[in-house]
Amino acid sequence: MTWFLEHLDLVGEYAWRHAYLAIVPLILGLLLAIPLGWLARRVRWLRTPIVAGSGLLYTLPSLAVFILLPGLIGTQILDPLNVLIAMTVYTIALLVRTVVDGLDSVPQEVRLAATAMGYRGLRRFAAVELPLAVPVITAGLRVAAVSNVSIVSVAAIIGVQQLGSLFTDGFNRAFLAPIVVGLVACVALALFLDLLIVWGSRVLTPWARTAGAGGSR
Repeated sequence: MTWFLEHLDLVGEYAWRHAYLAIVPLILGLLLAIPLGWLARRVRWLRTPIVAGSGLLYTLPSLAVFILLPGLIGTQILDPLNVLIAMTVYTIALLVRTVVDGLDSVPQEVRLAATAMGYRGLRRFAAVELPLAVPVITAGLRVAAVSNVSIVSVAAIIGVQQLGSLFTDGFNRAFLAPIVVGLVACVALALFLDLLIVWGSRVLTPWARTAGAGGSR
């Protein structure tokens, strides 16, 4: 605690950078996974290639990706852009299947009813199917958020500063305090993102709260 209070500014700066490197890819990955998931469900023969192909991306070792990306996109090895791109890829890998599963969870009778009311194509997807898929997508998004917070810390090995830098600093000096602070800060950030996602899901699905309240009575 003494070390934490003495280095509060440093920990705060690292936490801000860590959050940036974890949250931005989470948003970008979701925005890209939604149309990919929709396409995989819309075009049956593309379902397996898209779902399986995106899933394979998650098997790529994060450290190797962080090291190889600069040579592929022409950036410097310490450029945070490398981490943002890599984490976006990992987020897509986790969320494409989740989006497909979420869309599969929408009852067929709901789709037919929406079609009968004049909702077709992208309009039906945006107004009916996607909102109903939110609970399933939220579950996958929570996993992706925690995963991002964890994987981002690996980038400290190549010199990208964030909370993972506390691990490398403590290890290099055989000093436990920064390691413990970094661990607690990562857990706190992951918990904060998880609660934020749950709150966002409740805001986007007010009918779920209404149904729950009705059931409790």
